[in-house]
Amino acid sequence: MLASWREQSRQWPMDYWLLGLMVTLAVMGLMMVASSSVAISEQRFGHPDHYIIRQSISMALGFFVAYLFFQIPLSMWENHRGKLFLFAILLLIAVLIFGREINGSKRWLPLGIMNFQPSEFMKLVIVIFMAGYLDRHASAVKESFEAVIRLALPFGLMAILLLLEPDYGSTFVIAIMITGMLLIAGAPWRYFVLTVFPMVSILVALVMTSEYRMARVSSFLDPWQDPFGAGYQLTQALIASGSGGWLGTGLGGSVQKMLYLPDAHTDFLFSIYGEEFGFVGVVLLVLLYLAILYRLFRIGRKALDANYFFGGMVCFGIGIWIILQAGINMGVNLGAFPTKGLTLPFMSYGGSSVLMMSIAFALVFRVDYETRFYPKPKPDKKSKKTTSSLSKSSDKEVRDSGTGAKKKTKAPVRIKSPKSKKAVQ
Repeated sequence: MLASWREQSRQWPMDYWLLGLMVTLAVMGLMMVASSSVAISEQRFGHPDHYIIRQSISMALGFFVAYLFFQIPLSMWENHRGKLFLFAILLLIAVLIFGREINGSKRWLPLGIMNFQPSEFMKLVIVIFMAGYLDRHASAVKESFEAVIRLALPFGLMAILLLLEPDYGSTFVIAIMITGMLLIAGAPWRYFVLTVFPMVSILVALVMTSEYRMARVSSFLDPWQDPFGAGYQLTQALIASGSGGWLGTGLGGSVQKMLYLPDAHTDFLFSIYGEEFGFVGVVLLVLLYLAILYRLFRIGRKALDANYFFGGMVCFGIGIWIILQAGINMGVNLGAFPTKGLTLPFMSYGGSSVLMMSIAFALVFRVDYETRFYPKPKPDKKSKKTTSSLSKSSDKEVRDSGTGAKKKTKAPVRIKSPKSKKAVQ
C-alpha cells in the first residue's frame, strides 16, 4: 500500500504534502493574528478586525503572486540573479533615505497600501544569487579559498547597509544562510574561521559601544532585574508562555494580549500561541516547521539527483532561511536570544514577510515541477572520457599541422638485386 501511494505521489504535478503543510501554517497564522490583535486593533483603530483584514489581504495577494511566479522557469531566475541583487542593494539604499522609522529603525519603505521591508526581499535574493554562484563555481568552492572570499565584496556592502538601518537580526540570518549553503555545496569548514570570526567580532564591538544595545542584551540575560523597564516585554512574554500550561487556555483565551504584551501580533505572537495552546500546541508547531524543512530538503536532494544543482541549492537555502528564522523567533519569545525583530514565518503579522515567503515557496514548487517532468540527463563518464581524449589528439594534430612541425623519418632501405650486383662486377 505504501509503495503504491509513493508511486501515485510521483505523478503529482507538485509536492502536495508541502502544499498542505504550508496552507495549514497559513491558516494557523491567520487564526493567531485574529486572536492576538483584538485589543491593539480596538485601541488604535476603534474596531477589532483591522489587522486580521490586512493580513488576510496580504495572504491572498501572496498566494496570487506565488501562482504567477510559479510560471517562471528556473533558468530565468538563474540568468538574472545579478540584476536582482543590484536591485535589492538599491532598495536597501532607498530605505535609508526615504524609509519610515519605527522604534528607532529605518526598515520599511512606505508604498501607500503597505510598508515594504527590503531586508525580506534581500533574503530571497541571497538564496537565488548564492544558488547561481555555487552552480557555476561548485568545484572551485571545494578547493580554493579565493572562491569563497570573492563573495566578501557584495555581501560586505549588503551587511553594511543592513547594519545602518539597523537590522542585526536579518544580517545574522543572511550570514548563516550563506554559510549553510556553502557548506552544503562542499566548502571546507576551515574556510569559515577566517570569514565568520571577523563578522562576529564586529557585531560584538557594535553591541558593546552602544548603550541601547547593551541594555537590550543585559535585559535579555536577566529580564527580572528591571521587569517594568528594559525587561518588561520579555517578562510579559515569559508570563504568557508559562500561563499556557500543558494544553493552554484555548483559542481567544489569552490575557497577555490585552495590551500587557507589546507586539503581541508581530514579533511576540509565539508567546500568545503558547498561552492559548500550551506546551502540546508548541510541540505540534515545532513539528510542523520541521516537517516543512524535511519536504524542502527532500525536494532539494531530488533536484540534485535530477541534475538541477541550482534548483537544489535554492531549496536548501529557503529551508535554512525558514527554520532559522522560526527558531530565532521562538528563542526570543522564550528568553533564549536577545530581541531581533524577526517574524515567525507565515504566522506573525506582516505583509512583506508573507509576500516574500509565498514567492519563496513558489520557487520551491517550480523546482519540484521541473525535477519531476523535465529532468536533465547526466553526462556519461565513459563517453565523456573518450570524447575528451579524441579532442585532445585532434587538437595536437591541428597544432602540429599549423606550426609546420617536421618529423625526422628514416630513408627507405634499397635492396640490390643479384643481377645488378653481377653487372657491377
